[in-house]
Formats: sequence, C-alpha cells, structure tokens
Amino acid sequence: MSQFTSDQATNDQPTKDQPKNSASKKKRGVLLLNLGTPDSAEPEDVGRYLKEFLMDKYVLDIPWLFRWFLVNVAIVPKRKFASSKLYKSIWTKRGSPLLCHLEDLASKVEEELGSGYVIAKAMRYQKPSVESALVQLEKADLDEILVFPLYPQYAESATRSSVEFTEKIAQRLGMKTPIRFVPAFYDHPLFIEAASIPVRKVWEEKKPDHLIMSFHGLPERHVQKTDRSGGNHCLKSADCCLQIGEANRDCYRAQSFATARLIAMKAGIPPGKYTVSFQSRLGRAIWIQPDTEEVIPALVKKGVKSLAVVCPSFVADCLETLEEIDVRGKELFKHSGGDDFYAIPCVNSDPTWVKAVATIVRETNARAAKLTPELTSAQG
Repeated sequence: MSQFTSDQATNDQPTKDQPKNSASKKKRGVLLLNLGTPDSAEPEDVGRYLKEFLMDKYVLDIPWLFRWFLVNVAIVPKRKFASSKLYKSIWTKRGSPLLCHLEDLASKVEEELGSGYVIAKAMRYQKPSVESALVQLEKADLDEILVFPLYPQYAESATRSSVEFTEKIAQRLGMKTPIRFVPAFYDHPLFIEAASIPVRKVWEEKKPDHLIMSFHGLPERHVQKTDRSGGNHCLKSADCCLQIGEANRDCYRAQSFATARLIAMKAGIPPGKYTVSFQSRLGRAIWIQPDTEEVIPALVKKGVKSLAVVCPSFVADCLETLEEIDVRGKELFKHSGGDDFYAIPCVNSDPTWVKAVATIVRETNARAAKLTPELTSAQG
C-alpha cells in the first residue's frame, strides 16, 4: 500500500475556513540528505570516503573486527586507486556531480518553499557533514526540523543508517528542536512524475528497442532482514516482489519493482519493453537479481540494437550513473553487438523534482501536525 494517499494535505497553509494557528506560523528547517562523496577525486580522499562508508555496520554487516580488517587492510588500500581513476573521469570543475546536484537542489527548494523554511544540506558520509548541517539549523531557532533522506526506496544500508546517524548526532549535540524524517517515497506520484519525464522524452524521441531500469543492488541478506513475516516471504518465490503487502512493505527489491511499474505506466512504456535490474555489486556475497551487467548482453542476444537505461534509485547523477552506466554500461552494450545506447539522466534539480520535494516536505509537515508533535521515525 502506498505511503502517500490522496487525502494527505499538499501544503501546510490554513484554508479560508480554518483559523490560523501556531502551526501556520512555525519556522521549519529542512535537511536534504544524500549518501556521500569524496572531498576530491584523489586517492587519499577517495580512500577516506570508502573507509567511512564501508565501516558502516549497515553497509558491511559483519562483525566489527573482521569488518575493520577487511576494509582497512584488504579493500581500501588497493581500491582507492582504482576508484580514484573512476571519480576523476566524472569529476567536474565544480567538483563532485553528486554534491553539485545537491547544492542546486537545496538552493531551488529553498526558493520554492519560501521564507518560512531554512534549508540545509548534508552527506551521510564525508562533507558537508550531518553535524555541520544540524548545527546550522539549531542556530536558526526553528520550531522543527524535517530530515529528507534522498533515497526513493527504503534500505537499511542507506535509509536506516542515515536516520540513526542523524539521531545520534542530534542527541550528542543536545538539540532541543524536534526532528522528523521523510519516509521512502518510491511510489509518491510527484516523484514518479518527475522521474518519468526524461524517460518519456527519450522513449518518444529516440525510440529505443528496450528500456532498462537499473537500481542499485543489495546483498540478498539485506533484503531478508526487512522481511516482516519472520523470513517466510522475501526471496522465497520468483514473484515475491511483484506486489507489496505487510510482509515486504520495507523490501528494497519490492519497492524497486513498484517504482519501475509506476514509471513505465506514466511514461507509456509497454510491460514487455522494459526490464528491471540491479547494479553495483561488491564482494562475494549473493546479491539481488537480475544483474544489470548480465541483462545488457542478454538483451542484445534477443535482438535489442537500441537501448535506454535509467537509474530510479538515484535522484542525482553520480559515479554509479555517469561512469558505471553511461561509460561501462555503454561499452558493454556495444561490445556485445548493440548500436545506440541512451543513458537517461536522474531528476537532479529539474523543476518538476524541485516542486515535488517542496510538496513532499509540506505534506509530511501537515501530516505530522495532525498526528503528533512528537519525534517520528523514518518509517512514518
């Protein structure tokens, strides 16, 4: 069931029949939070970022001592040089594309929401830090703060990690301002509308044979941890993710399929003309399927000569979209015998997405005002 229903308020302003109350006069903060990026594309900065990211217990969910050895001895010392080369290939004059898009989004959302809001931005890993953003918001003398994790689908390695980390920093800072969190928005109509616009444009103008919706991958065990049936539903059948119910309402894979279905419907993509897949595998663990690197050559073998790829688990173009898909994905497609390859951009700071973010902020605040003034969780 959708977390966003049609009877939810779309703004936090009183109607003409409602008297103004304290809620309408509140000064609110919004923290736009994305995952992270190195300070530069140099190996040492990339290594520092990788260490912080991989040492997260929700990312690499193994015992601490083994995790520390694996990250600091086996992975990062070598991987930082290879990853540095990849980051350098997509780095811009402004710096990290992910950070640039976050800065642009924050600026435009601030303008869209108006003077009643103070906007801050942060990365779960590295800079700008969550701590610096919370300090900024606390100094603004706000009535409440809404943290907006920019991950459409719920995952413990992204959403839960970001929520718990933010709460931990807020507690350490001794913050008094109430903090709430925007839940996963994988099926929000305005996110779907924003994400479908570039898909529809490429589909109608370029007329590719097929579309891949490539989501970031996760180890299967991460998905199984969110199974509310006690392990009786997730990955137990081939069609376990085709519908969302109580057992799998927090399932990243199921939410990804739901996002794909909604985007396809909105963009006018027939069911047989798109494929859902998952990218960015790391290590030897079993990851959720199908794998994008296997889907691309398989489609070529079926006769696909023109392919478009979009990545709806990302709201901003980054290493995974710009290098992994638009460079390596394109090379794989053409090496396999394909001709035309179209990497579809993320929503970034597109006007439709800016309005969507502002509306989701207003919806969440309005809903929270109706329910309770207390601190709420990321799951809503």
